[in-house]
Amino acid sequence: MKVFLAGIMQGSLVEASIHSQDWRGPLQDLLCKHLPQARVYCHYSRHRGSIEYQQQDIIRTMEEGIRLAGQSDLLVAYLPSASMGTAIEMYEAFRHGSAVLTISPLAANWVVRCYSDRVFADLASFEAFLATDELGRLLEDKKKQRLSHREHKEHEEK
Repeated sequence: MKVFLAGIMQGSLVEASIHSQDWRGPLQDLLCKHLPQARVYCHYSRHRGSIEYQQQDIIRTMEEGIRLAGQSDLLVAYLPSASMGTAIEMYEAFRHGSAVLTISPLAANWVVRCYSDRVFADLASFEAFLATDELGRLLEDKKKQRLSHREHKEHEEK
């Protein structure tokens, strides 16, 4: 199973800096504990110095992240506040039929509401969810929806 770890980096910061990324380690630990079969991809880990990138590298990095989000089986978004990049990744994952789980206090935010299969107020409630079999059912439902959508699309093309 491919898991894409998405979350706030620059957020609404005006200057060229990033928010603390100290949430990534604990979240990856939870995913490894409860989903040992998962291959967790963290875009930030591959691009730690990205705040210094020039325009061409910024575009390439954004497009790579968006593509990989869309190819995931599961996207986990960490949003203590709004993030434009994470919103795009969530949309792309949703559009391709991936499950989207969001950890955020922004439950009323339209992007969070539209493109999340589940929203958790904090890491503790997210971990409680992982400890159940609900994720397995959600992933199975998403897989069925993708297959149904693909079959419908193929039927329309004939």
